Amino acid sequence: MESKVLAQKAIQVLDQKKAKDLKLIGISDISSLADYFVLATGTSSTHVKALADEVEFQLKEAGVAPDHVEGYRSNSWILIDYSSVVVHIFTPDARKFYDLDRLWQDGTAIDVSGLLTQE
Repeated sequence: MESKVLAQKAIQVLDQKKAKDLKLIGISDISSLADYFVLATGTSSTHVKALADEVEFQLKEAGVAPDHVEGYRSNSWILIDYSSVVVHIFTPDARKFYDLDRLWQDGTAIDVSGLLTQE
């Protein structure tokens, strides 16, 4: 699956599960880590875990398994690494503390409004 399509699918899955403050950042021009970062916030540690579980499940159903997953024990920041796309799911406090939005502000912010459900 192409990296942009994978990132968009992750955004849609997260949106369906009521993730907050969804962002997609293109980082291929500034880093060799990945092509895209997906950032999302859950409302609690339980919600963060449920979001991560659903992303993994839905993408496995689409034929894509993660290369690496970290953070399930803490449930305040779960990272799901698909090589070209890295999904970061935070609690509100962890998102504010680690502030990846600011750290990766040189990346390209990609509008995801067309991927989100209208509520």
